[in-house]
Amino acid sequence: MLPQLHRHPWMDTDIESFRDQLRRYVNAELLPHLDGWRKQGYIPREVWRPFGALGFLLPEMPEAYGGAGASLAYQLVVADELARAEIPGTVAVHTIAAHYILDYGTEEQKQRWLPGLASGELIAGIAMTEPGAGSDLKAIRTRARREGDDYVVDGSKVFITNGYTANLLVVVVRTGGEGSKGVSLLVVETEKLPGFRARILEKVGLHASDTCELFFDGARAPVANLLGGTEGQGFAQLMSQLPFERMLLAVAAASVIERAVELTVDYTQQRQAFGQRVIDFQNTRFKLAECATLAHVVRSFVNDCTQRLLDGTLDVEAAYMAKWWTTEQQCKVTDECLQLFGGYGYMAEYPIARLWADARVQKIYGGTNEIMKDLIARKVCG
Repeated sequence: MLPQLHRHPWMDTDIESFRDQLRRYVNAELLPHLDGWRKQGYIPREVWRPFGALGFLLPEMPEAYGGAGASLAYQLVVADELARAEIPGTVAVHTIAAHYILDYGTEEQKQRWLPGLASGELIAGIAMTEPGAGSDLKAIRTRARREGDDYVVDGSKVFITNGYTANLLVVVVRTGGEGSKGVSLLVVETEKLPGFRARILEKVGLHASDTCELFFDGARAPVANLLGGTEGQGFAQLMSQLPFERMLLAVAAASVIERAVELTVDYTQQRQAFGQRVIDFQNTRFKLAECATLAHVVRSFVNDCTQRLLDGTLDVEAAYMAKWWTTEQQCKVTDECLQLFGGYGYMAEYPIARLWADARVQKIYGGTNEIMKDLIARKVCG
């Protein structure tokens, strides 16, 4: 049993009621289908319509755009509960894309897309990474060439979450010259779009998440789809959303760590070895004590960052710290817990094996942990 944390101001009764409703829905309506989604490599888009209808998809979206006008804490609770249930990051990526439109879209763009994103009629993705440009977004080569009232997009993207199931992609494109000033964000409606193709990639983990390679070969998007209506703003738009994106990853890390410890305590209480329960060995007890301590500290840090995010005082360096450190602990704890399962821990039918495999990418996407440390060092070291 993990120690109970002191209640933070953001954890009010409304939040707890929302969490309870969400958990019941996830357990009843999503978990029974998760094995099938893993086998096919994606969660069908239509799954998210009832999720959105119940207000779970974008609860923080203003009422004028189809949401409930709740605080960002509600979206972090969604990330928390989905991670606990092993539901991959479809909703997190969808949320980040929606916030690009909310924060930088014209009023016409907000009215056009946000209600559908809140309801689940539209599922969004963000197409940043390219085969030759990962963390260095200034190096992107996918080009959007203006031709009359359209942009013509040519290039490719890789490792794109929701690339197959999304019907709305925020695509990082080059509309101008070299460097950051030539980067723009173009919203591309991909359903039955000529010149667009997505290929699902086979991964080590996150098997229910459609991570894709995308190809744009003369694909067209109206000039009116340029986010914010002005070219060359894309790099600044991307950078401003990163603290929230990294908090979504940190929250998921905290949830998975807690779940891994719970599973391992339960397993070692039941498993017998050399005439006694595995949990009765001193090594097991010490390892679980270490993991439970990390779970407690990670959750305390994440809750503090959450409070600061809601208060508007979360500095970017703290978000970088939260991302790299919590994901490192996630990988460490899931590995320690898997070890205590012995051979069964390596079997995919056991949740601990899936949590372990899924954890590894947390240190890579959303900005690698090495990039996070470098950004922190720039502030600390000058």
